[in-house]
Amino acid sequence: MGTTQLEAVPEPKYWHLKTVIGEALDSDFAVGEILPNERELAARFGVARATLRQALEQLELEGRLQRRRGVGTTVAPPRVGVDVSTTQHTWPGVGEDTWQSVDSAAGTVPAAVARLLEIAPDEPVHVVRRLRVTAGQPVAAELLYVPSGSVPGLGAVDVPGGVDRARSVLRELQRLALDGQDRSVELGSARADDARELDRLPGAPVLVVTTRYLSEGGTAAVSVATYRADTCKLTFGDSGDLVMAS
Repeated sequence: MGTTQLEAVPEPKYWHLKTVIGEALDSDFAVGEILPNERELAARFGVARATLRQALEQLELEGRLQRRRGVGTTVAPPRVGVDVSTTQHTWPGVGEDTWQSVDSAAGTVPAAVARLLEIAPDEPVHVVRRLRVTAGQPVAAELLYVPSGSVPGLGAVDVPGGVDRARSVLRELQRLALDGQDRSVELGSARADDARELDRLPGAPVLVVTTRYLSEGGTAAVSVATYRADTCKLTFGDSGDLVMAS
């Protein structure tokens, strides 16, 4: 089998354009400023619009640009650090939790979450929906799945759906002894619901952080949090507990 001489492969035109636009963002534009439309930008840099789109998409993926409904493409602020270390030992809603409860309702779980919880996919659970907001802007949306067996006292609490019900679920969950957490991170694409909550376009790049909360030898709850890839960066605290999948 032959080998490819990488040094002989020319740099794609859109990649060079990305570098040029990136330098222009640093010198000619301020954070939050709206970029000219594609036609004007293509003319400014002397490229086809298809090449321009590829460069802009890459800059968005790298967190340099944001595309917003009804606004256009703007220069992104610095990314928000998201701690994904597994050294945190608290339930959702405890301590300096930056999430805001939005709603709670009975529902079922995706098959992958059912496997983590070791329940049947059609078994009803409490689904708590929360948002993480930074500087007035939503940067992540979370669905927290809590089986009824983890919060047996909730049935006695007469609270309707909505924010109050979400807070009740969290309070009941905190009655359990937390043995630990494990967490995984994947790159994904924004689903329609996530895109709407995060002011993104469907299909935009996102970081999906799945957390298992462990108690009494099993999984008491599972969180699936969708972070905006254009505004968030992952940090690992002081532990450096980064594990590469085999």
